[in-house]
Amino acid sequence: MVQLAAMCASVVGSLARFDPRRLRLLVACGAAAGIASAYNAPIASAFFVTEIVLGNIAIDSLGPMMIAAVAANITMRRLPGYHPTYLMPAFPFVPGIEVALFIVLGGLAGLAAPQFLRLLDLMRRGFQRSGLPLPMRLGAGGLGVGLLSIWVPQVWGNGYSVVNSLLHSPWAWSAVLAILVFKVAATLCTAGSGAVGGIFTPTLFVGAALGQLFGQIVHGLFPGLAAAPAAYAIVGMGAFLAASTGAPLMAILMIFEMTLSYQIMLPLMLACVIAYFLARGVGGPSMYEVTARHRHAALMRQSLRATQMQALVEPAQTVLTLDASVSDMLAMFGSHAVKYIYIVDAANRYRGVVALRDLATAAMDGAGKSARDFLHPDLLPLITPDMTLADAYRQFLLHHGERLPVVQSKEEPLLLGAIRKTEILSAFAELQQKDPF
Repeated sequence: MVQLAAMCASVVGSLARFDPRRLRLLVACGAAAGIASAYNAPIASAFFVTEIVLGNIAIDSLGPMMIAAVAANITMRRLPGYHPTYLMPAFPFVPGIEVALFIVLGGLAGLAAPQFLRLLDLMRRGFQRSGLPLPMRLGAGGLGVGLLSIWVPQVWGNGYSVVNSLLHSPWAWSAVLAILVFKVAATLCTAGSGAVGGIFTPTLFVGAALGQLFGQIVHGLFPGLAAAPAAYAIVGMGAFLAASTGAPLMAILMIFEMTLSYQIMLPLMLACVIAYFLARGVGGPSMYEVTARHRHAALMRQSLRATQMQALVEPAQTVLTLDASVSDMLAMFGSHAVKYIYIVDAANRYRGVVALRDLATAAMDGAGKSARDFLHPDLLPLITPDMTLADAYRQFLLHHGERLPVVQSKEEPLLLGAIRKTEILSAFAELQQKDPF
């Protein structure tokens, strides 16, 4: 439904001949409207698209998406027969000490969500490696769901009714565990075979069942607690969603909009943030490919900031002293295909460069002159060993040559060698080829 809403926006923008930037924003507004229509959470839907699809939260894009999401939500509420997808019970007040249990739930969701996504990816690869044509893969997935539903028919559909039942009716822990296992298996068969449909709603289902099961275990151990198992189910939905999507802010807002209860915010925020960071800490995969690309880009930027220059420095072969004669410099230019010679003093401190163009006429009238007569102290940007790869690349943007000198520091410019632009670009390429997933 989100893809259909985004597609409708794309068609409208194409017919109106929007430029690419406006068309991209319109498609994002369509996606936000679709999510708001489905989950009755207009604010969270706008943050969902900005956090996951666009990768950054900027008011220029967030504002239009909020308007689209609110308009979609108002329209849905006007339709006959409308009711919220999830009917949330009142969330109880959680005493301070009991908040620690929701932190444990967040940690559990942060560990479980990556395994759920890995199982999905493993099942997709298994179906693809089977070599079966798509219709047969779909048939095999449908057969698997059909066999599972013989024992547990609740695995059918999107699971809205089951989640609402978990929130409002008492369940035996064995029944919750059984439906959790069977729903995960049915989702693996469906998504793995390539059937049309998403895993956003199944993620909420798994989170609710996991939270409900955790709440029952906690109440079995500590019967006097204030929060009912349904409260843990609600927070479990948010925590598992945050860990699976990599969008904790969206998950917090979505559950808050569903409950409209300020009592939920403290345990929900703690559980969602802990689940998110724990899932990232264990190297968990992302539910959406675009999220993986955003994370890969962030890791690339982090690697670029961390990479130092020491390993890329090579000895400088075109170095002369301040007293070098014109004939010495011409001989150096004749034996090396370079445009600049590095000039140092008696203590090997970098003083500047002599350019080849300045010696074009010096062969005839340069008698008695030395390198200091042709010196350019600040012509080339300098690189220091503690610079990151990104900083060094920015130095090359200031200079169009192939090499730059490397000095110990700006205050103590001992010449350590030179670095080539090709080495910088090779390091960029090597980092880009590394797949952190």
